[in-house]
Amino acid sequence: MRELNASSQNGFSGTTQILEFLAQLPSPEEILALRPSEELRTQIDTLLEKNRNTGLTPEEEQIWQQYEYLEHLVRKVKAKALLKLKSN
Repeated sequence: MRELNASSQNGFSGTTQILEFLAQLPSPEEILALRPSEELRTQIDTLLEKNRNTGLTPEEEQIWQQYEYLEHLVRKVKAKALLKLKSN
């Protein structure tokens, strides 16, 4: 948690929002409806564009890897939520 909190100070602010959402133990339907905020989407798009044009700095690369890991976690949570809905 400290690592993620520290990372938010380096431009990785979307993590806190997603972790707070998941900590509320949302329903499977709420999990499946989860989408990145406009701010998070903009940050991701900016990094993607910079990577295509000029490349990322080591700090930006680290932020990008954290976004990828967060996306991986959200996909796993969504898969489990879908399985739970289908089993009911």
